[in-house]
Amino acid sequence: MAKGIFPQMPIPDIITTLADWGLSVSQEQLVRPTSDFVEGIYCACLQQITGLSSEMLRDPLEDVISASTADDKELYTAALTSNILLYHLARVAKAARVDDFNAKDLHAPERERTLVVLSAFINFIRFTEQYCNAFVNELRERSQALIAEREHVTEQLSQLQRAIHEIKAKMAEDEPKCEELRKVNDAMFAKLIFTKDIQQSAVHEVENLKEEKNTLIKRKELINDEITSISDAISRTRSRIVQSPERIKRTITTMSVTAIEDKKMLALQEAKTRDLQAKINTLLNVEKDVRGCVEQLQTIEKEVRSLQDIQKDLSELKDHLDEKNIERSELQLRYERVEKQLANAYDKLERAQKHAEDKKLGSQRTIERLQREYDEMVVERRDNDRQVEELRAEANAVEAKMSEHLKKNEGELNELLAEYWRLRHETGKYGTFSNAWWLHFSWLDVYMETLANKLNMRVIAE
Repeated sequence: MAKGIFPQMPIPDIITTLADWGLSVSQEQLVRPTSDFVEGIYCACLQQITGLSSEMLRDPLEDVISASTADDKELYTAALTSNILLYHLARVAKAARVDDFNAKDLHAPERERTLVVLSAFINFIRFTEQYCNAFVNELRERSQALIAEREHVTEQLSQLQRAIHEIKAKMAEDEPKCEELRKVNDAMFAKLIFTKDIQQSAVHEVENLKEEKNTLIKRKELINDEITSISDAISRTRSRIVQSPERIKRTITTMSVTAIEDKKMLALQEAKTRDLQAKINTLLNVEKDVRGCVEQLQTIEKEVRSLQDIQKDLSELKDHLDEKNIERSELQLRYERVEKQLANAYDKLERAQKHAEDKKLGSQRTIERLQREYDEMVVERRDNDRQVEELRAEANAVEAKMSEHLKKNEGELNELLAEYWRLRHETGKYGTFSNAWWLHFSWLDVYMETLANKLNMRVIAE
């Protein structure tokens, strides 16, 4: 049997240590341990080391059993509770270097074995309190922080899942509208491209018209200057004396025709100017429309950027959802493994029950066989008792005959001894015997005394 790496403690030290933990234990309980006693003490040691109480181990098991649809839940509860408690105690015992801790230590404890295990547990608890308390507290704090963070992340995951479901529902609801908006956006984009092309051609035409207008304005200014100069020349000519009226008339007629043509040209130029002004106004209106389209394009670009940001956020949410789905699948796999382990435990329990039933049936058959043998033995014992009574009666009869025979023999011996002493007394009177005869009677005297002592008889001397 393994003794562990810790020294075995005497019983008073064990009682004192357990009393410091609030456990009242007597020496009689340690000398003759029971399963309930050692289970309570081991559970207290387990709570001192790991912080796990029997209620903390029992509550999740009861939840699982209550959720199960199996029959005989009480039987499963007791068996699984015992197995889980044995598992945790075996882990603690292994940490305390008691590698051969088994169910016998819990259900059929022995004195020496219980003292060894308690010594190992107590020394291990003292060791952890002395050297590992800070590290264990830090681990517990980190574990609690991780548990809190896990709960927070789980809550965030549920919130994100709800938000994702809402966004998906909203997206599904807005999908027809988005499709219509995409079509409108595509149409507006095509119209915008077409309008931009028209704008570019109109801008080129406006530039050409502006150049042509400037050319015409310059030409008009030149014509006006020429008209002014001609008017001045006419004025100067009128002031002069006319020497050739016919020539002057021809000149005047030519100049009139030229003036009429210039007026016609000027009217044409003014009409063209008015047309150009109308086209300019139209181009200004087109420019306003193009500016509005540009503003709409900028608004659409902003909406597109916001839509891209939303899609980016949605992709991030999808990635996060994928991660959470992976975690969920891992948790599902762990849950399936736990269910498989539970099913295996159920199978083991069923096999154990079947084995127990087989053992029970075997024990029942053995008990019946032993009962039959016992009944046969009772009959035989009755016969033997009758025979013993008969033998005892025969022995009593023999003893009675022996006592009667002894009494008779004792009376005869007493008579013989009395006769012997009488004869001796008479021979002492006469004293006429020879030396040989005296030696014979001395030897006979010694023999008779020895015989009387062995027979425990009182010799009467006469």
